[in-house]
Amino acid sequence: MNSEEFENEIGDIEFELAKLQETVSRKGVKIAIVFEGRDAAGKGGVIKTIMNRMNPRIWRVVALPKPSDRERTQWYFQRYVAHLPAAGEIVLFDRSWYNRAVVEPVMGFCDAEQHEAFMREVPLFEKMLVDSGVILIKYWIHVSADEQEKRFQDRASDPRKRWKLSPIDLEARKRWAEFSKYRDKMFDLTHTDHAPWRVVDGDDKEKARLNCARSILDIAPYEYNKEAFAPIALPARQTAQEAGYAKSGVKDRLLVKDYYAGR
Repeated sequence: MNSEEFENEIGDIEFELAKLQETVSRKGVKIAIVFEGRDAAGKGGVIKTIMNRMNPRIWRVVALPKPSDRERTQWYFQRYVAHLPAAGEIVLFDRSWYNRAVVEPVMGFCDAEQHEAFMREVPLFEKMLVDSGVILIKYWIHVSADEQEKRFQDRASDPRKRWKLSPIDLEARKRWAEFSKYRDKMFDLTHTDHAPWRVVDGDDKEKARLNCARSILDIAPYEYNKEAFAPIALPARQTAQEAGYAKSGVKDRLLVKDYYAGR
């Protein structure tokens, strides 16, 4: 999909997302959306597309760093629970508790016993979330080996994108098959009726972003509240004379240099 086709589609999707946003705020809905996938699969791009015109007071992005020494001693799910949505919120997890399903065992950050305990507990944990009223949506953004390699090469050669290549990313690149093994196990054991996995083809970035947004709109219940989207009558702007205000010139003295003067 080219950029023109993408732009033709995204406007309608953003309007529907705005309807979802208004419904969530008005009705106190709680939505948690999990985004998982290999490095360079496009999780961040999908999230940015969804968030582009949305209200960050309603939509929150959670991308947790590696756990602290204290967090490592906590119940595994504890630090994620603190970021779950309250009424009227949509939380987008850029990676989630599923780190323990794939990344941690592949990279040696957890032992086999911890991994197996997680795989037993996560369906129960998610059932508790759903039973409490949280709408839980889980996505795996799939990227092929060839496409991931192309994106890694791009990041390696572009200084603006170098920050996206961490030592863990480089190490994970060497363990493609191992990741696949644990991913498939994750699907087998954690794809449930109350919290199913949905796989998005991420090789075409633009299509992946649109498909994921459309999928959210298909799953999350929302409605069109015409009153909320009616044009707003703006009040008259107060005049300087009404406020007894005289220009001081301070703005002009503090103005940043126009680096593009004459353009």
